[in-house]
Amino acid sequence: MELRPMLATLTDRLPTGPGWLFEPKWDGFRAIASVDQPGSASLHSRRGTDLRDAFPEVAAAVARALPTGTVVDGEIVRWAPDGRLDFEALQRRNRSAGRGARELARTEPCHLIIFDLLRAEEEDLTGRPLTERRALLERLLGEPDPGDQLVLGLQTDDVSTAEVWLDALAQVGVEGIIAKRAAGSYRPGARGWSKIKRYATTEVIIGGVTGSLDQPESLVVGRIHTTDGQLHVAGRTTELSPAAAGQIAAVITPVDDDHPWPEVLPPSWHDREPRPYHRVKPEVVAEIRVDVATSNGAAGEVGHWRHRLRHLRLRPDLTAADVPTDLDLEA
Repeated sequence: MELRPMLATLTDRLPTGPGWLFEPKWDGFRAIASVDQPGSASLHSRRGTDLRDAFPEVAAAVARALPTGTVVDGEIVRWAPDGRLDFEALQRRNRSAGRGARELARTEPCHLIIFDLLRAEEEDLTGRPLTERRALLERLLGEPDPGDQLVLGLQTDDVSTAEVWLDALAQVGVEGIIAKRAAGSYRPGARGWSKIKRYATTEVIIGGVTGSLDQPESLVVGRIHTTDGQLHVAGRTTELSPAAAGQIAAVITPVDDDHPWPEVLPPSWHDREPRPYHRVKPEVVAEIRVDVATSNGAAGEVGHWRHRLRHLRLRPDLTAADVPTDLDLEA
């Protein structure tokens, strides 16, 4: 039984009132797992890609723990040694296969956090309320074992608890909260849930702009890394408003050689091809809005924010020395 996962729509705030259930938005790879015959499991991504070769230990755990005729929805995650979710490791794992994948499964094992039960004992459960599916899932997984690679996802009906999760779990890389109707059915491929992301505001150093110097389109911003004391690219903003572009154009100073960044930005998490831009003197500070998802740089240090940043305003009252280092949110 192959299903497309149910999806969520981004909203500004947690819903209130009766009838809502809240779950963490895990920073991982969405996966539908099924056991179609004894001892054999399938594992498919949101887009239908077969994930068994990249994550053999997860597929094996599903085959061992779940009975034939079971289909579950969940998120493949990798916990780093420091307790944070490591999305970069997942990407590395996803590029592996064969002997390399088996070796990484041993050295960088992943887990499947399961949050929904779609089929049990050959019965389609997608039309049942979430509360019923959850109760069946809890009975199916039983008492947790610290060594299990299949983990029951957190869930609460208390909005205050969800608000605590939204803030506290951000420290380990949880992106936000998913809100679901307790009485809701599972609608494959439909956007029937709500997603609330945890955002923060912080300061960055403007190191470059795309577009033109007279009318910048977006900012390329950086942070000083404590590992080497150098300015590194930390992310790029969404498109600037005309007013913001004019304000930024008035205060930036172009530079050629005396700059720590290359003349062309290499292919990255935002652009498949090298990205032309204009380097500017790294002295102007901007305040941005950012979510908590990050990707690691070399040697495991945090390298950049994964999602586009939103420029809020210039901070002429601050110098580059006042900006937090690495990807810290506070100085």
